[in-house]
Amino acid sequence: QVQLVESGGGLVQPGGSLRLSCAASGIIFSAYAVAWYRQSPGNERELVARMSRGVNYGDSVKGRFTISRDNAKNTVYLQMNSLKPEDTAVYRCNANVQGSSFDFWGQGTQVTVSS
Repeated sequence: QVQLVESGGGLVQPGGSLRLSCAASGIIFSAYAVAWYRQSPGNERELVARMSRGVNYGDSVKGRFTISRDNAKNTVYLQMNSLKPEDTAVYRCNANVQGSSFDFWGQGTQVTVSS
């Protein structure tokens, strides 16, 4: 059974930092591209960061967020710095093999940026 489990979300003040983690099980993690998406009420799902052969970031997080992975721990991370209220959303991790049906999602973790 494939599972992706996010952790690390919470309430943080503007300008603060959080690190999200997503632990995968049931897949050969190193074979998968990984990504973080987010969605807030009334908005479409937005790509935050993706790592496959290269790394891509959404325009709104460039220079503030960093995606990384540890294949030995089957975990992908999202370091979020200089957080803004508009970063408030549910963050979900994704693992996929491009061009295949292997596409898995976590349940999400809430990030709230507020004073």
